[in-house]
Amino acid sequence: MAAKIRRGSGGGDDGGGGGVLARFSDSISRSSVIHRGKKAASDVATIAHRLLRSTGKAAWIAGTTFIVLVVPLIIEMDREQQLNELELQQASLLGTPPPSLAGAPAMGK
Repeated sequence: MAAKIRRGSGGGDDGGGGGVLARFSDSISRSSVIHRGKKAASDVATIAHRLLRSTGKAAWIAGTTFIVLVVPLIIEMDREQQLNELELQQASLLGTPPPSLAGAPAMGK
């Protein structure tokens, strides 16, 4: 009989509490403040998504432009520097003055 009382009192409280909680939750979810908050959050998410997409596109354009235009320039400048160093090294091995000084007039003449 004690078990019967426990079940009866527990079931009545759960049903009544759940009904009040459900009505309270339902009234809050229908509130205009909640509706405006959800709409604002949705708008923010949409704007953030568009911003990320456009930022990604801009980064892709900048990256490919750098690869197409700047990287070949850097490679060519490096080759030119290596060629100049090679010419200076060969000139020093042969005992001739460096190419930049070969065309200069002698000061003693």
